[in-house]
Amino acid sequence: MIKPRILGLDIGDRTIGVAVSDPFGWTAQGVTTIKRSDLPKDLEELGKIVEEYKATKMVIGIPKNMNGTFGSQAEKVRELVKEIVKQIDIETVEWDERLSTKMAERSLIEGDMRRNKRKKIIDTVAAVCILQGYLDYQQHHKE
Repeated sequence: MIKPRILGLDIGDRTIGVAVSDPFGWTAQGVTTIKRSDLPKDLEELGKIVEEYKATKMVIGIPKNMNGTFGSQAEKVRELVKEIVKQIDIETVEWDERLSTKMAERSLIEGDMRRNKRKKIIDTVAAVCILQGYLDYQQHHKE
């Protein structure tokens, strides 16, 4: 059965990695990395992606500290989530993204990808890790 698409976001200070679920809600695929400039442009880019994929939900990685608390980076991301909700009509889910960038980097290194190429796609791959974690959780916790 075809399901509504879900976006996964890895939000950093300079970039936003974006991933999307497949039509069945099983796997996450990388879409793009948005180079951040200013809030209105960032939100416009996200809005275009939401429209293109007809996404109904965004899973946004929150970079918690290793002890589970919210640090300054997590608070920055949560502030951006508030702006996303104001500007884009979409449900948002905050998802613990601890170590997602490290997992993404490890998989790219294991795939023998050169450092300069890794830097270009690391945020998109991290978004895939975030979204895939959410999709897997949903599959295993169905009612």
